[in-house]
Amino acid sequence: QVQLVESGGGLVRAGGSLRLSCAASGRIFSSHVMGWFRQAPGKEREFVAATKYDGGVTYYAASVKGRFTISRDITKDTIYLQMNSLKSEDTAVYYCAARGHPLIKTTPADYDYWGQGTQVTVSS
Repeated sequence: QVQLVESGGGLVRAGGSLRLSCAASGRIFSSHVMGWFRQAPGKEREFVAATKYDGGVTYYAASVKGRFTISRDITKDTIYLQMNSLKSEDTAVYYCAARGHPLIKTTPADYDYWGQGTQVTVSS
């Protein structure tokens, strides 16, 4: 089992920045893939970014590439999502997820463990 707890959400003006954190515990391995997803009201959950837990490989949705950065600190068992140049369309609940397989996937169904989510609201 893997437990994931997100933090760092909040209210920010358009153009601002936020950093989300995801603290992982339990049976997390270097081969796991860690991902960030988001879900806006009335919309499906969508992929944002992912990385191998041991680093080295990252992948981003086209809508956030160049603005968001996923990273991890293995010493703290924490995954981060640095979000810059935020837009109103980035408003959503952001979820951290873990996949017990080394290949990065972008579909929510491919992830085995989920956090409870953290709200990000970007005001225009």
